[in-house]
Amino acid sequence: MDNRLYIFDTTLRDGEQVPGCQLNTVEKIEVAKALELLGVDVIEAGFPVSSPGDFNSVVEISKAVTWPTICALTRAVENDIKVAAEALKYAKRGRIHTGIGTSDMHIKYKFNSNREEIIERAVAAVSYAKKFVEDVQFYAEDAGRTDNEYLARVIEAVIKAGATVVNIPDTTGYCLPEEFAAKIKYLVEHVDGIDRVTIATHCHNDLGMATANTISGIIVGARQAEVTINGIGERAGNTSLEEVVMAFKSHKELDIQTNINTQNIYRVSRMVSSLMNMPVQPNKAIVGRNAFAHSSGIHQDGVLKNRESYEIIDPKDVGIDENSILLTARSGRAALKHRLQILGIEMDKEHLDKTYEAFLKLADKKKEINDDDVLMLAGKHHLAHHRIKLDYLQVTSGVGLRSVASVGLDISGEKFEACASGNGPVDAAISAIKLIIRRTMIVKEFLIQAINRGSNDVGKVHMTVEYDGNQYYGFSANTDIVAASAEAFIDAINKFQI
Repeated sequence: MDNRLYIFDTTLRDGEQVPGCQLNTVEKIEVAKALELLGVDVIEAGFPVSSPGDFNSVVEISKAVTWPTICALTRAVENDIKVAAEALKYAKRGRIHTGIGTSDMHIKYKFNSNREEIIERAVAAVSYAKKFVEDVQFYAEDAGRTDNEYLARVIEAVIKAGATVVNIPDTTGYCLPEEFAAKIKYLVEHVDGIDRVTIATHCHNDLGMATANTISGIIVGARQAEVTINGIGERAGNTSLEEVVMAFKSHKELDIQTNINTQNIYRVSRMVSSLMNMPVQPNKAIVGRNAFAHSSGIHQDGVLKNRESYEIIDPKDVGIDENSILLTARSGRAALKHRLQILGIEMDKEHLDKTYEAFLKLADKKKEINDDDVLMLAGKHHLAHHRIKLDYLQVTSGVGLRSVASVGLDISGEKFEACASGNGPVDAAISAIKLIIRRTMIVKEFLIQAINRGSNDVGKVHMTVEYDGNQYYGFSANTDIVAASAEAFIDAINKFQI
C-alpha cells in the first residue's frame, strides 16, 4: 500500500462555517497562498452555489495558487455541480466534491427517501460531475452512523460511476477510534474497485476524538485526511491539520509520509487565528501558547538536561523559534514589509503605509512587536470601511469610584457624543455607546485574550452581541483593553442590518 498521505485542507470551507469567522475573498486568497507554501495537496475553497461570495472565492483562489488541487463542494444536485464546475474553470487542477447523506436518519428525516433512491442519486451526481472534471470526490454524509454493509454498496456504486476519491465522514463526531477504523477496514475488504480510488477521512470533534479517528482510519487504509488549521470548524471543530501531520512525523514506525513543510505550521496557525479572530486555546496541541511551556520544576530540569525528556517535538520543527527577531519603533517600513512577507501577507503601498503608521503607534506603546502583533495590525484595515467609528473614549474609574465614560462616535461622517456610568469602565463605555445608537442590544459573550504575557501587551477582545433576535460578532485589539472592548462592540454593531 502507498504510504503517501494526502492532506485535504477545508479551513476555507468547513472551517469558515464557525459563526463570526467569515473571511472576504482577499483574506481567503492570503490563507490559500499560505496553505500552498505549507504543502497542502488539496484546498477546499468553498461551496460555490451557496453565495456569490463563495463562488467568487473559488474563482479567485483557483487563479491565485499554482500546484494544489482546488476543490469545490456541492450537494447531489445538478445545478450545484454545474455552478461548481463554472467556478473551477481557472483551476490548474479542479475537483468537484459531491455527495449525499447515507445514514438511515438522514435518508428518512433529511431526504424522506429510501436506500435504493439514495444510491441512484449518488450515482447520478458523480456521473454528472464527471462530465466537467476528471477528479470527482464523493462524500457519504453521516457515514459514521451508516450501516457498514449499506455504506459499502453506496461506495461501490459511486466508484463504478467514476469517483476518484471516496470520503467517509464522521459528520457528527460520533464514532470511537476502533469503530471508525473497523468501518474503513470493512470498505477496504468488501468494496470492489476500492484499490483504484483514494479513501478519505473527514472527522468532527464533538467527542474530542477527531484526530484519533482520523489516524485510526489512515492506519487501516485511508490515504487522504480532511483537516483544518487549528482544528476550527462547526460545533467542536474538525480534525486538526497540525495534530495529524505531527503525529505521523513523531511516529516514524508507521511510515506515513506527507508533503507538509512542518516549519510553516505555527506561522499559518497564527495567520488563520488572526484573520478569523478565532483565539487558539493556550493548551491546544502543537500550536497552543503552552504547548512547549514547562512550569513544573522537575519538567524544567529535565528539558534543560535533555529536551526529549519531556518534549517529543522540537518547537523549531513546527516553526516556533524563541530567538525570532522582534520589531521595534526603530524598524523601518522595509523591515515591516519583510516580516509581513515571511508571514505570508502581501500588501499594496497604500495598505502598507497605513499599517506602518499603526505599527509605529503600537511600537511606542509596546516597545517590541512580535508576529502576532504584526498579524493583528495587518487585519485591522477593515475597520476603515466601517460606517460607525470610535472617535474618542475617555474613562474615569478606580476603587471606591463609580466608573464614568465619555464617548464620541463618527456615524457616516456625523459626530455624536454621550456620557454614561457603569459597573466598571467597560460597562460604562458600552452604556455610553448604547445611548448614541439607541437600539436594544445585549452583550452575550465577552472574551479577553492577551497575545503574550505582560501588562503592556495587546489585548484581543471577542464579543457576541444580540440584536433583534440575531447574534453578531465583534473583534478588536488594543493595548488599552477598555478601548478594545468599545471597538469590538462597535465592530459588532456595524454588522447589524439597520
